[in-house]
Amino acid sequence: MSAIRLGLVGLGKIARDQHLPAIAQTPGIDLVAVASRNAQAQGVANYPTIEAMLAEVRLDAVVLCQPPQARFAAGRAALLAGCHVFLEKPPGATLSEVEALAALAQEMGVTLFASWHSRAAAAVDAARDWLAAADIRAVHIAWKEDANVWHPGQTWLWEPGGFGVFDPGINALSILTAILPEPVRMLSADLDVPANCAAPIAARLQLATASGVPITAEFDFRQSGPPSWDIIADTARGRLVLAEGGNRLHLPNGPQPAEPEQEYPRLYARFVELVRAGASDVDVTPLRLVADAFLIARHHAVAAFNG
Repeated sequence: MSAIRLGLVGLGKIARDQHLPAIAQTPGIDLVAVASRNAQAQGVANYPTIEAMLAEVRLDAVVLCQPPQARFAAGRAALLAGCHVFLEKPPGATLSEVEALAALAQEMGVTLFASWHSRAAAAVDAARDWLAAADIRAVHIAWKEDANVWHPGQTWLWEPGGFGVFDPGINALSILTAILPEPVRMLSADLDVPANCAAPIAARLQLATASGVPITAEFDFRQSGPPSWDIIADTARGRLVLAEGGNRLHLPNGPQPAEPEQEYPRLYARFVELVRAGASDVDVTPLRLVADAFLIARHHAVAAFNG
């Protein structure tokens, strides 16, 4: 089979740090064009907009790495051009946007892939398998980092549709919903919103599984020092700790062997697989939990954020 001719939209930090290296090492896919307002990539055609790119280059697929507020229009343009589409997380600013893209992809007969990179972390599958046979009593999530270190200059995070602390927090929810053996529902949410922002800088969540297992979560963008990206499950068999964003697993008998971190290469391998099979993968469960949190949240005003 010929390689999938790929265009990339949005050449920011995540695209440079993760997407470009993963594309380069994935068989069956070739990056041939980039659309970005403020940057250019070497060795490929560069365009200021996705519309200009689609008008001038023959593409089989497009990966969208720009902020979620702009993703629907870009995704729709790519799908209408007959391209398969890979969505960086979160897949859209709203559930209705993602559902509309999924319907259009089906109508056009092309692939839509709503990626959740943290689900591809090295220890997530092993944690899921262990919990499948465990009597889970309680789960706690601590997902905390310094916004100025991990998201410098990303003002879109603090605007409507930018998610604030839920931009990293949704990674935790994507893992949670992948490793637990039953559905999760949102019970309550307390959001700390800076006086100069439209999105929260911290969140405290109460959730539960369908059978009533309690889940608590703390998201915070004000962490100083190393980040905390941990999920802890207390079970009748002992405690499971999934640490470092899903890349390190500790079980009652001790730390487990660590596999190499290959999140984005695994995502691109999955995308190639979906395109070849003529299938889509659009799981909006993590996004729905975030939407539920905003629906039922109590908002608390906090000091302005000086990012």
